[in-house]
Amino acid sequence: MIRLLSSCCIAMILTVASTASGQEVVAPKKAAPTPPPVIDAIDAAMQTFVEQGKISGAVTLVGHRGKIVHLGAVGLADIEAQKEMRTFTMFSIASMTKPITATAIMILQDEGKLSVDDNVSKYIPAYKDLKLKDGAAPSREITIRDAITHTSGLAGDQLFDGSLEEAVDQLAERPLAFEPGTKWQYSPGLNVAGRIVEIVSGQSFQAFLQERIFDVGNMTSTTFFPDQKQQRRIATLYGPGEEGESLQAVANRISNPAEVKAPNPSGGLFATARDMFRFYQMVLDGGKFRKQRVVSEDAVAQMTSRQTGDLETGFTPGNCWGLGWCIIREPQGVTEMLSPGTFGHGGAFGTQGWVDPKTQTIYVLMIQRTKMGNSDGSDIRKTFQQTAGEALGL
Repeated sequence: MIRLLSSCCIAMILTVASTASGQEVVAPKKAAPTPPPVIDAIDAAMQTFVEQGKISGAVTLVGHRGKIVHLGAVGLADIEAQKEMRTFTMFSIASMTKPITATAIMILQDEGKLSVDDNVSKYIPAYKDLKLKDGAAPSREITIRDAITHTSGLAGDQLFDGSLEEAVDQLAERPLAFEPGTKWQYSPGLNVAGRIVEIVSGQSFQAFLQERIFDVGNMTSTTFFPDQKQQRRIATLYGPGEEGESLQAVANRISNPAEVKAPNPSGGLFATARDMFRFYQMVLDGGKFRKQRVVSEDAVAQMTSRQTGDLETGFTPGNCWGLGWCIIREPQGVTEMLSPGTFGHGGAFGTQGWVDPKTQTIYVLMIQRTKMGNSDGSDIRKTFQQTAGEALGL
């Protein structure tokens, strides 16, 4: 109140003085915001993929030792409209949603409201009597840990048309593909985890993430439900055109907000590169957004360490799985420039986010393409990581 009064008084004095002297007092201009740093070699590499017709455009971000050292945008967010790709463009991040869902589970574990070793049936009774394909009962029930490490045996599409509750209930009607814990198979298990978050917290999944993660981390452009203003910032999804020589806009219910009826914990979020950097930096910092703790250091250690033993996991060789995260155990091929223990996740539309705790480096690649092969093993991801590493001398 005192500061407000003082400002008003100063304004009145300046007005009187200017009137008396006949000269206009001009308020000092606010300094223009400092543009983000750009590593030219990264933008040039991404521009090459644009010119080759492999992507319409890209936003790339590199964080190093707690700071953004590169944030660049090349190409177009919408080819037909000739809309430039901007650093604040929003993307459908698809399965990059999964580590955020796992973090929500770990927040509740920190509070003693659940354990990842709890049977899913403790919260959703329909999962008590699941059966294998041959009609036999499995040797044990599936746990939350199974659900978020893709070792549950749950099978089927991660997408759904109705509510999250309905989708998870319907999933319980399907037979398990294998004995829990005996195999890794990508699954809709994170949808089950998201529903458990709702049941335990008493909030919708979107509301829980908003309050406990997005608001705390200033992730203002991360949501399952983009508003009209945000929808204008979403990059168009493209697939291969005729004979693979061009790009063609593709309709997809994950990336089309008009089709979204409920939050999808497996792959429904939209976000910007900067928002994802904030989330990854929080995890790299042991669960804290600056001075505010989101999740415990112990929970972060569990999420980002091997939970799947010697099972073969992931979409590129040399990986294992943590709680909601892919972990690079033996770097090779597309991951050869990263350190063992690097953790992250990709998305169906080419987006990638990886955190190298040894070098304290964060890599975020945002593109929107589909039907163009394995996103985790793409040459675009490899080139981005390699160029960034070379620029930083890693």
